[in-house]
Amino acid sequence: MHFKKKLYMNIYKQIVAEIQTASNIVITAHKSADGDSIGSSLGLLHFIEKLGKKVIVCHPDKAPDFLYWLDTSMILLMEENPEVVTEKMQKADLIFCLDYNATSRVGPEMQLLLEEATCTKIMIDHHLNPEEFPTITVSETTASSTSQLIVDLIEQSGHLELLDEKIGTPLYLGILTDTGSFRFNSVKPRTHEVLAKILAAGVEHHLIHEKLSDNNTESRLRLQGYAMSEKLEVLYEYNVAIISLSKEELAKYNYKKGDTDSLANLVLSIKGMRAAIVFTERDGIMKISFRSKGAENPVNILAKEHFNGGGHANASGGMSDLTIDETLEKLKGLVPQYFQKIKS
Repeated sequence: MHFKKKLYMNIYKQIVAEIQTASNIVITAHKSADGDSIGSSLGLLHFIEKLGKKVIVCHPDKAPDFLYWLDTSMILLMEENPEVVTEKMQKADLIFCLDYNATSRVGPEMQLLLEEATCTKIMIDHHLNPEEFPTITVSETTASSTSQLIVDLIEQSGHLELLDEKIGTPLYLGILTDTGSFRFNSVKPRTHEVLAKILAAGVEHHLIHEKLSDNNTESRLRLQGYAMSEKLEVLYEYNVAIISLSKEELAKYNYKKGDTDSLANLVLSIKGMRAAIVFTERDGIMKISFRSKGAENPVNILAKEHFNGGGHANASGGMSDLTIDETLEKLKGLVPQYFQKIKS
């Protein structure tokens, strides 16, 4: 855990002290929103509101469709309301930076506003190698998710009694989605301690699982079926699988944001598979998802060194400005450098 301000109390109590003295609080999260960025933002929003303070959430873009059941109406989007978001960030005297640790992760428009802001900035994040732009940094890489750290904030600042279903539901969602339904090795005893506190607050966890699991569209399943049957390439020497999808292929199946999010984990469920790499052509670039199993098969170094990305050892993201075919060939060429051959 890192911080730059001199602490006169524990870091979470100091964060609440900053909240109590601020007048214009803004919560930000990274571009290409996911369950943890949305969940931690909404959980923190409702907690701050219970402290009796006004707060605004400003995100670069909208939540993925699979989170349709969450009320995200209070989130202002840079892509839809740039003037309003600009005004809110320029007026802010406290900005939270959730689930990201580099200013570039919020997109160029919000990055400029964030870097120009002279107010107090508080980062709460669990990714490796944080930049040193905030005033206060909570960077806990052993945490399963940023949502878990928001529960830590609530508890360790002495406000656990405020944790209720409204705050806890998005936080449970964030932990659930960022741990692959508690499958990833980022889940530690502390994760389950936090989950117990969320359930004790009245969160109906079974309903969250239902809403996440039972919301497939026909077009999403057809796209996944096409990807698995026609686009799956397995490098059997290494038990690494790659799927590539062009913008034309995505359009054919009426692609919606979030439709390919589970593909890498689906591929990784193949018996014996060590790693899965899925990349899609979107917004003029290749967006790449890396997933793997085991400490001996990290993917974050590959993502960082060659694809302007990074993340966790077994779950990372990246991008490529090469063509689909060039990106595919580049990945195939790199696999032998980052994965051991299967012993015969």
